[in-house]
Amino acid sequence: MSQPRIVVVGSANTDLVVAVPHIPLPGETLLGGDLSVVAGGKGANQAVACARLGGHVTFIARVGDDTYGENSVRGYEKDGIDTRFVLSTPGTPSGVALIAVSATGENSIVVAPGANARLTRADILAASDAFDQADAILVSLEIPADAIFAAVEEGFARGKPVLVNPAPARLLPPEILAKITLLTPNETEAGFYGGVEALQQLGVKTIVTTLGARGSVIVSLGATPLFVPAFEVSAVDTVAAGDTFSGALAVKLAEGASLPDAVRFASGASALKVTRHGAQPGIPTRAEVEQFLAVQ
Repeated sequence: MSQPRIVVVGSANTDLVVAVPHIPLPGETLLGGDLSVVAGGKGANQAVACARLGGHVTFIARVGDDTYGENSVRGYEKDGIDTRFVLSTPGTPSGVALIAVSATGENSIVVAPGANARLTRADILAASDAFDQADAILVSLEIPADAIFAAVEEGFARGKPVLVNPAPARLLPPEILAKITLLTPNETEAGFYGGVEALQQLGVKTIVTTLGARGSVIVSLGATPLFVPAFEVSAVDTVAAGDTFSGALAVKLAEGASLPDAVRFASGASALKVTRHGAQPGIPTRAEVEQFLAVQ
């Protein structure tokens, strides 16, 4: 089977991570562990996940003209990602995420968008050849609205499957929602949009709601909701679990898998991710996920 071609549009960050005994309360100061500097960003995490799990990935994003940006691009290239459209932004810092990770694997994240906030519709349109060749488009929402809309519209206009991970949750107009093939919110994000029924009324064709350790629910128009259980693992770091899920889902659907099979594969990839520290360093390979699923 040839590698499915996936265009990923989203953010590129560097994660500054500190382990803490618990997530700090408002006004609380904690002593944490040593600082870890790790490649992250929702778009970049999803691009890396797609690449490691079997996709040929073109990533569209912006980084700053700084060391963080240079190191990020080198990392993407090591994973075989096409970085022609990862654009350096003069005079602008790269995006940075400040992350506290608790002893139970939960996290608290503050993002400074930096160059991510400079991604434009023109940047998306400049990658038209990548959209022409794509088997699927994967978009997340840590970038400006105009870039999000352009990515969805470019995929839809070509009849490509458009997967949107609505994180962080933000309002999307009905005309954009109606062009999304598959939306992958978590419970909080689904609630932001008024629930699954509200999203269907706005025109979203299929929704996979992730429920963390409880699994996922697939809802398609005219079909009975289908629950897909999660795999029981010991979590140490949930950062990028959702991004790994989204990337895995995009790869399997682009390969022609059924949605339930794709969700099971994505659940396995996400389960492996949470057993490992770091966003991109913890994302598993295709072989690792297949080996994990073979014994479940």
